[in-house]
Amino acid sequence: MKESFLSASDVQIVRALQNDEPGSFDQLIRQYHAQMRIVAAGIVGDAQAEEVVQEAWIQVHRNIKKFEGRSALKTWIYSIVSNAARSRLRSEKRHRMPVSDLPGSAYGDERYEADGHWRSPPPEWDIQSPEGLLEEQQLRQCIEKTLRSLPDTQKAVFSLRDLEQLPLSEICNMLEVSESNVRVLLHRARVKLMQVIDHYQETGTC
Repeated sequence: MKESFLSASDVQIVRALQNDEPGSFDQLIRQYHAQMRIVAAGIVGDAQAEEVVQEAWIQVHRNIKKFEGRSALKTWIYSIVSNAARSRLRSEKRHRMPVSDLPGSAYGDERYEADGHWRSPPPEWDIQSPEGLLEEQQLRQCIEKTLRSLPDTQKAVFSLRDLEQLPLSEICNMLEVSESNVRVLLHRARVKLMQVIDHYQETGTC
């Protein structure tokens, strides 16, 4: 197994999985299931996401012994679930994205140009500030609630980029969304979450 793309923890769990160590697959499910569901929902919608994830787990289990570490483990897993989701769409001959996520659907807003780009871009997500704020349980609950309420594709883009730190190119491939659309969706999610943080700082409530 090539290990150049794997973290020490990934090397450990991959070896455990490939050696059929008891509990190793359960550990993998606990670690990645929630994010896999977000990725699946971003492609097929929330209603079918769980079923797609279950199909993806079967593929992960069947193929883990062939995994050679040529990509990060999470990238490999998210690629499997995104492929499973796209296969589901093709099998049903139903290609769709939530209308609220499509560029142009909300560009009457004065913050956007006619082509969907920001007139005045919001500040970049300060990764240190949210981490400090998240120490407060009430705000963490507010942010988690807001994340759950985001449109499926928007939530997937935010989770893959800002939580999982995947490159934009990988996110585009997984979700089959153009880079310009990914940037718009990411900005929208960041702005929504920053509004929640700002409101909490001002009022102490969600």
